[in-house]
Amino acid sequence: MVKLNRIYTKTGDTGSTGLGDGRRVPKDHLRVEAYGTVDEANAAMGLCVTLCEQAAPGSATARIGDMLRSIQHDLFDVGADLCCPPEKGEKPGERLRVLAKQTERLEKAIDQYNDDLSPLNSFVLPGGSPLAAQLHLARTIVRRAERCCVSLHAEEEATTNPETIRYLNRLSDLLFVLSRVCNDNGKGDVLWVPGQNRPQADR
Repeated sequence: MVKLNRIYTKTGDTGSTGLGDGRRVPKDHLRVEAYGTVDEANAAMGLCVTLCEQAAPGSATARIGDMLRSIQHDLFDVGADLCCPPEKGEKPGERLRVLAKQTERLEKAIDQYNDDLSPLNSFVLPGGSPLAAQLHLARTIVRRAERCCVSLHAEEEATTNPETIRYLNRLSDLLFVLSRVCNDNGKGDVLWVPGQNRPQADR
């Protein structure tokens, strides 16, 4: 059970913070950057959820909102995993770790929603409907969190769960697919036109 009785402790006033295992590290440590960016992604997802909540109950958009809310719990799992580096001899289930089953759930959702999308003939510009635009923003933050985790894994391979990387990778893919779903299954996508603003003679 998590209990948060005090909001400020002053223990971080010198620029350090505590990990889940009690170790103190600088606030710009790569591990802190990783789970901090996951937290940022979760906040962006929260905006997506609030937009979905404006849809009619039971509608396709409302169901997407329910799924995103569920994923927000997963993102807290990712953050908790990153915050508590695995220890040598750690037993399965001893600590909260992101599992392959959570990643597989995202893959199933990607396959389900991607089936009905219009084929793509160009890259998609972030935009279209307000919800699609917000999903794109969340997607890019998740991508940044993934890059942070890749860097962390390269630096601290033994104490970084690689499933966190896979989960974030699939989540960014899912958010891209959902952005297209929220643009009338891709019909309302704004497509990139290469060289659109270059002079005609230079195209």
